[in-house]
Amino acid sequence: MTQTATLIPGANAAIGASAGRLIVRHNSAPGIDVNLTAFVLNADGRATGDPDIVFYNQPRHPSGMAQFSAPKDVNGQKEHAIDFDFSRAPPPLTRIAITLTEDSGADFSKVPGLQARVQTAAGEIQLSPGTFSTEKGIIVAELYLRQGAAKVRAIWQGYASGLAGLCEAYGIEVSDAPAPPAHTSSPKPQMSLEKRIEQEAPHLVNLAKAATISLEKRGLQTTVARVGVVLDASGSMHQQYKTGRVQELLDRVLPLALHFDDDGSFEVWAFDREPKVLPAATTANIKNYIETAHGGWKKWYGGVNDEPKVMREVIDFYRAEPHAPPAYVLFVSDGGVHQNKAIKALMTEAAQYPLFWQFMGLGGRNYGVLEKLDTMKGRVVDNCGFFAIDDLHDLTDAQLYDRLLEEFPDWLQAATVQGIIR
Repeated sequence: MTQTATLIPGANAAIGASAGRLIVRHNSAPGIDVNLTAFVLNADGRATGDPDIVFYNQPRHPSGMAQFSAPKDVNGQKEHAIDFDFSRAPPPLTRIAITLTEDSGADFSKVPGLQARVQTAAGEIQLSPGTFSTEKGIIVAELYLRQGAAKVRAIWQGYASGLAGLCEAYGIEVSDAPAPPAHTSSPKPQMSLEKRIEQEAPHLVNLAKAATISLEKRGLQTTVARVGVVLDASGSMHQQYKTGRVQELLDRVLPLALHFDDDGSFEVWAFDREPKVLPAATTANIKNYIETAHGGWKKWYGGVNDEPKVMREVIDFYRAEPHAPPAYVLFVSDGGVHQNKAIKALMTEAAQYPLFWQFMGLGGRNYGVLEKLDTMKGRVVDNCGFFAIDDLHDLTDAQLYDRLLEEFPDWLQAATVQGIIR
C-alpha cells in the first residue's frame, strides 16, 4: 500500500476515499489493557446520543458509518481497528473521533510502541504519536467530512479521567457512559468464518471467502442475527430440486448463517398447501440436505403454493423470542403468487418486529406483490427486499451475496432508529 503522508499531532490531510480503516497498534505488555472507542459526532463535535458510541459492547453504529473490530494479536503487538464509511453518514453526523482508554489502572506512559495509521484504497497515512504521562484516555485522531471530502486529523490529546473525560468532551452524560468491556484482558479472537468452514464443511470453503468479502463491504462483520430460509415446495419447483439448484442455494446460505448466528445453523421451512418445518441446517447436515431432510424433497413437495400460511408460521416463530437478535429470512419462490392482499397485511404486521424478509424469485414468473413490497406504503419501516433470477448459475457467489445483503444494512439502521431493534 502506498504511503501518502505522515501527520504530526495537530496536522490533517485528505484521505482520498470515503471508506477505509483506522488502525491503532501497541506492543503487548503485562498489566496493560487498552481499549478503543469511537464517537460518531455532528459538525459541532457532539454525539447525539448513546448509539453514537461504538465500542466492544456496541460494535456497529446504526448507520453503518463506523464499525468496531475486536482487537487481535499481530506479531507481538495488539491491533485495534475501526472501519469507517462516510457514504453512509446520516445528517447531521459528519465526524468520527477515535479514542483509547487504559482500563487496568495504568496510564499511557506505560503503553509501549503506540502507533496509528489510516488505510484506504488511495493509500496509507501514518499518524505520529504524542508523548503521555498520567493520561488514562486519549483522542488518537478525528475522521471528518470537509466540503464533501473525507479527511483525518492527528490529535493524540490525553485525559487523566479516562473514558469519563472523553464522554464529557463529546457531550455524553457521564452517568450514561458505557462501561468498559467486562473482560480484564483483550478477548480471544474468534475463529474466522473461513477456518470454521474449512474444519466443519470443507466443500464450502470458497463460498465462505466470497461471503466474508460481501459482509465486509457492507459493514456486517460483527452483526448478530438469526437466519431462516423458506423454500417453495410446490409442484412447479420440481426442476429446481431435481437439478440441485435448491441444494446449491442452501450451501450458499450456510456461510451467512455461520457468520450471523453463534449456533451455526439456520431454520428451514418448506411450503406448498401447508408449511413444513424441516430440521435446522448445520455444517453437520448441509451436505445433501435436500436429499435427506425428512426423507428427502420428494416426500415434502408437490402441492400448490400458499404463501400466507408459511409467512404466519415464520412470524410467530421469531416473535416467540422477543429479546433474541433480529432475524433475516430468505424466502424462495418460483412465482404463481396471487394472495396479494393477505401477503401485504402480513408484511405490514411484520414490519413492527425485528424481522427482515429477502424474497428471491427463482426460475419462475408472476411474483405478484413480492416485486412491489419495496414501495408498499403503511409500514413503519421497509422490511423487505426482492430480486429474481432465472438460474442460480447466472450469478457468481460474490454477486449472489451482494444481492442477498443489498437491503439488509438499511433495514438494520431503520429498525434501530424506530426502536424495533434494541
